[in-house]
Amino acid sequence: MTTRDVLFSLLGLLTAAAGILAVTTRQVVHAALWLVTALGALAGCYLVLGAEVVALVQVLVYVGAVVVLVLFALMLTRAPIGRSAEVDAPWPQRVAAAVAGICVTGLLGTALVYAVRGREVVIDPERGAAQPLARSLFGAWALPFELLSLLLLAALVSALVLSREDREH
Repeated sequence: MTTRDVLFSLLGLLTAAAGILAVTTRQVVHAALWLVTALGALAGCYLVLGAEVVALVQVLVYVGAVVVLVLFALMLTRAPIGRSAEVDAPWPQRVAAAVAGICVTGLLGTALVYAVRGREVVIDPERGAAQPLARSLFGAWALPFELLSLLLLAALVSALVLSREDREH
């Protein structure tokens, strides 16, 4: 086991733990901060795999834009920052969600173990290089990125509309 394997495993564990905490916390702002931690650790996993450009895109797009948009929308809509009885799910619903999450994790883990079966993954640094990635992103993936930017813009405009005071009443 190499240092790269250990570092990748630690970052993967941090990503999984932060993801679980992001889903299970009852405070929305804390969930957003745990999401930042999970996405940042995932960018670290990309760095360990030699995909520096993908790690940079992960940090810029997801940590920089999406999480800031979520926090901005929370502030504009005046969502409850602390615990709120209105948004707390009853315990049977939480148990059902936990069981569903465990089942999906087991299913995906089993499929991954079955698909890999002890094969060694060889890291190809050329796959994460800037030029092939740029060809892919600005070629076949240009339209989905533009649609994503429109979706984020619609979410921002919707947050602004929802945050406005109702002036007719």
